[in-house]
Amino acid sequence: MFLIFILGLMMIMLPASEVKAQQKAKADTSLHKAHSPTKAAIFSAVLPGLGQGYNKKYWKIPIVYAGFGLIAYFIVSNTDEYKKYKEAYTYVANGDSTYIDNDYVDTYDQQQLLDGKNYHQRNMELSYIVGGLWYLLNIIDASVDAHFFDYDISEDLSIRIDPMMHIRKDDFQPLTGVKLTVNF
Repeated sequence: MFLIFILGLMMIMLPASEVKAQQKAKADTSLHKAHSPTKAAIFSAVLPGLGQGYNKKYWKIPIVYAGFGLIAYFIVSNTDEYKKYKEAYTYVANGDSTYIDNDYVDTYDQQQLLDGKNYHQRNMELSYIVGGLWYLLNIIDASVDAHFFDYDISEDLSIRIDPMMHIRKDDFQPLTGVKLTVNF
């Protein structure tokens, strides 16, 4: 009687332990959080370089900020030159005789001032466009890098190129070529 009771108890407990083992296996796989490309993109959009930090590609962060620094330099310098040329051009075109503290008035004629103003305006606008593209590239880089974060690269990736010779069956002519073998 006692033996039947123990066997019955074991039959009841066995399915419960299997369910617990399956739940534990599910919990173990859910502990590994997937690396989110969306999260990396949002981080990079909020603060450029933060998505690269999230992806643990810390070496890219100085490159992102060096790019923004260079673009900011071109924006500031082209804006300053544009303002100087515009001020000098307006002064010369209106024929003002009052004193103005601008070296370009005495150095260039009216056409050169107009050309300089247009040149620096174009470069200033292009610098803003390049800045926007650099910002988008930062976000795209973080997202793409996050997609490849958990990508498993096997150690057995190889490519082999060998010469090949084949005999045609109908006229027994030799055919030569190259055989490409890819292992992955």
